[in-house]
Amino acid sequence: MRLEAFFMSWSAPVIIGLFIIAGICALAWVKGGPSERAGAAVLVLAALANILVHRLVPEGAQSFLLLAIDAVIAISFLMVALRYMSFWLGGAMLLQAAQFSLHAYYLVTETPHDRGYAIVNNLISYSLLACILAGTLLAWRRRAAAR
Repeated sequence: MRLEAFFMSWSAPVIIGLFIIAGICALAWVKGGPSERAGAAVLVLAALANILVHRLVPEGAQSFLLLAIDAVIAISFLMVALRYMSFWLGGAMLLQAAQFSLHAYYLVTETPHDRGYAIVNNLISYSLLACILAGTLLAWRRRAAAR
């Protein structure tokens, strides 16, 4: 597959979403603490894995791979939560559990991905970004107050 064909069919909302993910994760990496950096790294890797699954895997086989990716993300957030005990990580883990349940539902019922799936999936993803952003802003504020 040529690289141009890989990116050609992306819509403006997808591109904007990727910029939002990149921006929040970059802010977490620069201004956040160790837990925010780890969470941002997990989220960037998850976004890349999701892009590859949606672009390279046939529609029928995507659900299982997305479920596997969500399981890896949930375990990664659990490991980060056990290591750093940040409040925002609890919210991130609950959101990841909801996303895992969403993918499990579509896999078990063999329902094709529809508008409802896209809306819930995006709401969960943006809520997860909000958790990382909140954790980053709190860590940034804590460091500034300590000075």
